Amino acid sequence: MALVTPIILVLDLVLDLYGWVLIASIVFSWLYQFGVVNSRNRAVAAIGDALYRMTEPVLAPIRRFLPNLGGLDLSPLVVFLGIFLVRQYLRMLIR
Repeated sequence: MALVTPIILVLDLVLDLYGWVLIASIVFSWLYQFGVVNSRNRAVAAIGDALYRMTEPVLAPIRRFLPNLGGLDLSPLVVFLGIFLVRQYLRMLIR
């Protein structure tokens, strides 16, 4: 178990960091949609592209199964619930 614990802790950290990337992506998409950020700025476009590339491979398959609610995207909520469940399971393994 001494060898497995550091691996589980690293996985927990990766899931935590991905949750923060997902939050950043959500906030960025809101700022972009409401015109708060300048979409023609190269740095803003690079940040948006990076966030999109990090989150879209996880969100796109979930969007296919969720019903279309117009402008409301619930796929990040499903990902957050999945991250929560996996982290709880990993923490249970450590105990």
